[in-house]
This record gives sequence, structure tokens and C-alpha cells, in this order.
Amino acid sequence: MSTRIVVVGGGTAGARLAQRLPVTLLGEESHAPYNRVLLADVLAGRYAPEVIALPGAQEPARLGVRAVRIDRAARTVECADGSLVGYDRLVLATGSNPVLPPLRGLRGAALPEGVHPFRTLDDCLELRSVVRPGVRAVVIGGGLLGVSAARALAALGAEVVLTQQGERLMERQLDVQASALLREHMESLGVEVHTECRVSGLRQRDGAVTAVELADGYVLDAQVVVLACGVRPRTALAREAGLDVGRGVLVDDELRTSDPLIHAIGDCAEHEGRVYGLAGPALEQADVLADLLRSETTATDAPLPRYTGTRALTRLTLGGAQPLDLAAFGEATARPGDDVVQLTDATRGAYRKVVVRGDRLVGGVLLGDLAAVGALARAWEGDEALPDEAPLLHLLTHDGGS
Repeated sequence: MSTRIVVVGGGTAGARLAQRLPVTLLGEESHAPYNRVLLADVLAGRYAPEVIALPGAQEPARLGVRAVRIDRAARTVECADGSLVGYDRLVLATGSNPVLPPLRGLRGAALPEGVHPFRTLDDCLELRSVVRPGVRAVVIGGGLLGVSAARALAALGAEVVLTQQGERLMERQLDVQASALLREHMESLGVEVHTECRVSGLRQRDGAVTAVELADGYVLDAQVVVLACGVRPRTALAREAGLDVGRGVLVDDELRTSDPLIHAIGDCAEHEGRVYGLAGPALEQADVLADLLRSETTATDAPLPRYTGTRALTRLTLGGAQPLDLAAFGEATARPGDDVVQLTDATRGAYRKVVVRGDRLVGGVLLGDLAAVGALARAWEGDEALPDEAPLLHLLTHDGGS
């Protein structure tokens, strides 16, 4: 008798597992699984929604089905439509929810008219339906998601203001110089950028947003507000089932939760104190779990697969009339004693930098010129000693010193 594997969640991790194994996939969204990384391109009109669909699963997915309860004793998942789905192994790939900031005028789950999260394809399509040339749009959050959303809105002809509470754009990934170049790029597209400013509230009239209030008293008129304030792992289903939860659902090297029959992967999972929230680790976790579940049904002396963490590279392609590529990995800001190599081409708006600690590449950032990113990523992900005979400058050449 075959093992019944049920996957809750049709995002990157769940969809990848469904491609690798015959599973019952319960997807809360009505859309077939899609590539969330490309949502900004759909918003900007560069791709139609069907273009970003992920490869099909081995078994048809059940879409528009929300799991509401796990009965661990009976080994069933209860869905919002009242149906029960039995499992031998359950995989939680519930992803994450957008963070809703504590603002005046923002209470509960119901958002005022004109206020939009930017996390799902439905969010994207709804935004696209209301944005017209000349519409005043304020994006709250200057991280990767906020930058992507602001640029897409500018491509639609909106008058865009991008607000960031921190000192610079994408401060988690970029160093000071790369962030400054990114800001120049955004401003060249007509995006008004405000950093070191805290949004304190929303003004409304007749239930519709009219302005964004900043803590210093400044007011930004707005017809559309986009919330891009980060994400939080979706753990309610796991927590209510009595599983161990930290920031995410706690898993071991076999991606098992505190219940050995339940696994967790992707944005909802916390492994060794880390919640990644990126596509690369989600895919790697799904692949490891697929190999592990498959190995349990086949006789082999080979050691079981293990997940030991992912060295995640952040890559963002901002397409359009003035495209911009950027990539960041590891520690982009050097510590005392580190070796740093950086090249800046002001004419082309390109910036490349690597940080070396001892004989190891520990981080870097590339903006505008990603020719060396493949070789750099391999050197960093492999965590191997750099050859003594290769000058550090070779790390930033187009062949990455290979």
C-alpha cells in the first residue's frame, strides 16, 4: 500500500514537492501554483499571470481549499468546506503572511479601500486593476518587496512614493554604496524615496484611504497604499495542532516537526534558528524531503538525505525600459581585518564588491553587472578555501577567476 502524502500549501515549496512525488496538494489559492518572485513583472504588465505558472504536479492539486485543522490522532486534515483528507505523512508548506504594520486607521483584517498587501497573485491583479497613470501611490517598506512593487507601479505611470523606516533601501542585503546606487536608479524612474521615516497612520474619507501620515507630521497624499513591510511565517495551523513553534514551525535535519509524521518546508519552517523566506532554501528543502520520503519506500543502504541549511543568494531583476539587476549574498558589510575588493563604474551604474575573511569568500553584492555572479555564488556556496595564487581582483572579473 502506497504512503499517502498530503501537502498543505501550493507555494514554491509545496509545488516543488508535488513535482517530485505523487502527493495530495491542498492549495488555498484558486490559482495553480505560480512563481511568486515574478509578481512584480505581472503587476508591471510584462508577464501575463499564466506565464508565471510553475511546472505541473504529478497529481492534480486541490485548489481553493483551505486547511483549518489537523487531527494528529486520526491523521486527518479538516478543510474549510468540511471535507477530511487522511494522511500517512503530512507536509506543512503554508508559507507566510504579509506583516500589517500597527498604524492608526489600520484595524483588523479588513483593509480600507485603496490599501493593498503585495503577496499573492490576487493582490497583484487587484492592484493592477486600480492603478492608472497619474494615480498617487505610496509604498510602505523599502526592502526587496517594496522596491519591486514601487518600480512596477512606476512602470504603470503611477506617481510613486517609497517610504523606508531604515537608513537605506534593502538594508538587509545591500551595503551603503549599493543602496545609494539603487536609490539613484529608483529616483531616475520618478520614484520619490523617503528613508529614515516612520509611517504612523492612514487618513481616510468614506472608508477610502486619502493620505499617509509620517511620525514627523509630514503627510503624503495617497489614492493607493501598498503594504510591503515584510512577511511572517504562517504557523497557526501547526500551533493549534500542538506542534513546536518558534518564529516558524520547528524542524530537524529531516525537516520533521515535533510530530515525526509531520514535516514542514519553505517560509513556514524554522531550521536551526533560521527562517529563510526565500525561494532558494524552499526549493532545496523540498528536494531534500522528496529524496528522504522516497528513500523510505525503497531498500537502500545509502545514508538518509539531510537538510543542513542553505547559503541563500538574493537576486532581483528589475526589468523594463531601464532594467537593473542586483544580487547579494552573505555578509556585504566587512568586519575589521576583512579584505574587500570593489569596482564601481559610475557611467554604467554598475557596482561590484566582495568580502573575504581569511581564505573564505563571506559575502558580496553586485548591482548593474552580474556577469561574475555564477562563479561568485559557487565559491561562496561551496565554502571552500580560495586559491592562494588567484588575486582577489579576479573574483570580480567576468569569469569569476575560473
